[in-house]
Amino acid sequence: MKGTLALRITVVCLAVAGIAVLVAGLVASKLVRNTADSVLQQSLRDQADVVAGQLDGTGIGNRLAIGKVAAVVRGQGIEVVVHRVSGQNSGQATAVRAAEQAGLTSGQDRSARVAIGDVDYLVEVRPVGPQAAFALVQPVRSAEATQHALVRNILLALGIGLVVAAIAGYVSGRLLGRPLRRAAAAAGSLRAGRRDVRVPVEGPAEVAQVAGSLNELADALARSEARQREFLLSVSHELRTPLTAVTGFAEAIADGVAEGPDARRAGETIHREAQRLERLVSDLLELARLGADEFQLDLGVLDLTALVKDCAEVWQLRCARSNVPLTVQSPPGPAMVTADARRLHQVVDGLAENALRVTPAGAPMVFALVVADGRAHLSVRDGGPGLAPEDYPVAFERGVLNARYRDSRPVGSGIGLALAHGLVTRMGGTLSAGSAPEGGAAFTITLPLAQPG
Repeated sequence: MKGTLALRITVVCLAVAGIAVLVAGLVASKLVRNTADSVLQQSLRDQADVVAGQLDGTGIGNRLAIGKVAAVVRGQGIEVVVHRVSGQNSGQATAVRAAEQAGLTSGQDRSARVAIGDVDYLVEVRPVGPQAAFALVQPVRSAEATQHALVRNILLALGIGLVVAAIAGYVSGRLLGRPLRRAAAAAGSLRAGRRDVRVPVEGPAEVAQVAGSLNELADALARSEARQREFLLSVSHELRTPLTAVTGFAEAIADGVAEGPDARRAGETIHREAQRLERLVSDLLELARLGADEFQLDLGVLDLTALVKDCAEVWQLRCARSNVPLTVQSPPGPAMVTADARRLHQVVDGLAENALRVTPAGAPMVFALVVADGRAHLSVRDGGPGLAPEDYPVAFERGVLNARYRDSRPVGSGIGLALAHGLVTRMGGTLSAGSAPEGGAAFTITLPLAQPG
């Protein structure tokens, strides 16, 4: 269905009003006809009672008296039929037939509706003494003009109601559509790149909800783009540092400034920084691929206890070089989970590297594996400075921790935790951050235990 909201509301109002008019017209027409017939019958009954009260058994034979009565009521379309025992009748033939069918000779008061041909007649019979009776006969069609006039007036009123409904629908549609048009204009501004647009939250609840949601979207976009800018700045910083080292030492070798042992050290530095660049670029690519459907994991059942021990063997030496004691806490038996062994090893290594970077000499680092409630919980804890309480909920957003702590402590590229969180999530687990008993931060990987068989 195409068209503006005002047009749709107008059409709906007209449709509802039209149905209401049709139903009301049919009901009103029937009621008008029934009411008109009832009023006409009651009026005829009252006139018959008045005439009967003025006549008696002798008076009804008085042609002068009955003639006056007939002259009065004939102007209203009413015929007077007189009946004597002798059988003398007066009045028009059709009226006589109607009076006779209504029971003119019954000697009792009668109210009847008699059909003769295509015309209905209302008949009021009144006996006057034991020897005579009279009847007032009025064709129903004499009231049709009044009925038609009433129906026309009703239809006119209903037509006016339709016009008012159309106007009301159009005005309502315009008023309701105004905040929606403002919201559409604001959405266009957001699409064009503006983030300062806001829509007044007003109107009906649904329309106000749309405006509020649009304002929240604008705020979310502004925050997201701000984080992206901070992330790009942090990545640029991380790229610039090794590139500066590579460029400087390469120029020293090329210019002959670095020779002999100095050239060897320069080459080692270039190699180390190149590896750092390669790791950073690889992390960026991995993070970009995580959101793609074609990203594949090599899932299989593995023993998390054995994986923790393998990681600990690698990190024991590195921790010893930094005078950081590494402790491993794990259950005696296996802890079987479904995961990608290489990716999970990558996540643990990334968390351990972050922990070692901020852990001072002499402070501990812990690999802790706990199995409980059908899940395996692997934590990497450190005795470093930890994070501010408000930073734990945003620890896995790209570049957030890098931007907050790069001026106060050693930090990474700002993408390692985001990549680790994405990998664990894709493996069906969760990665959470919190404070550690050792005084620093604890990052915990939680995976469901594999079902046997």
